[in-house]
Amino acid sequence: MTAFSLIVATRGRSAELGALFESVLAQAPVEAEVIVVDQNGDDRLAPVLAPFLGRLPLSHLRSPVANANHARNLGLRRARAPLVAFPDDDCILPPGVLARVAAAFAADPALGVLTGPAASPEGGLGSGRWRERSGEITLANLWTSVIEFNLFLRRDVALSLGGFDEMLGPGTPFGSAEGNDLVARAVRSGIVARYDSELRIIHPDKRLTPVAVERAALYGAGLGVALRRHGTPTTILSFLLRPLGGIALSLARGQWLAARYYGATLRGRMRGLVAASAARRRVLLPLEPAA
Repeated sequence: MTAFSLIVATRGRSAELGALFESVLAQAPVEAEVIVVDQNGDDRLAPVLAPFLGRLPLSHLRSPVANANHARNLGLRRARAPLVAFPDDDCILPPGVLARVAAAFAADPALGVLTGPAASPEGGLGSGRWRERSGEITLANLWTSVIEFNLFLRRDVALSLGGFDEMLGPGTPFGSAEGNDLVARAVRSGIVARYDSELRIIHPDKRLTPVAVERAALYGAGLGVALRRHGTPTTILSFLLRPLGGIALSLARGQWLAARYYGATLRGRMRGLVAASAARRRVLLPLEPAA
């Protein structure tokens, strides 16, 4: 039986998907289906997918909506395996990672959500602030426990939660923290969620690069929304003070790119915090599986 449905929302990339697929094949004997939700307006993926047809249980869905969470939810409705995950189209799954996840869910029937940190291709942890110790995820610590591409759920749990909030994430004005929002909704619903510090998915490390600076305000706005929905005053204050400290330290060191990054991050977080139309805590209707 296929243990995992891996739902990959993709737009603007092609060659990177081949590396992801090869890493999925290397997870044998654990089996996984891959559901590619293609938001491109052309057929760039055809030559990438062709070599894996017959080697990998692979579905190719098309979506005209340029919204990552709309694509993820579309794929979630088509998922058939008991466990689901949402790797980015430029991720790599390290050998044995799916076996580790399957064992964790098998050992604890109450477990509904399992997460881990980002790993850098160069070694060590990737972008973000990560908890050092494994353990239960709470509303207080989920801010250093969640990244969308290393987020595993029981399929029935993901469907019952309504999947991802399509007002958040890439393709919206609030470009990140949809995973934090989903896990927060799970915790509020009484679902057991756990963070495993050794459960790592490899993802390009883009911190303090021109690309990161360009996206910082957009990503900051998403976190601001999630903080307003689920954060405590202390947590919110800490996420405003950190970029302020980053600005001051970067300027003192003459690190202008870093100062711009922290400045954009701060502006974005403040915008998300005051965005009343998106910041109301939402209860999403359960998703119905596709026929």
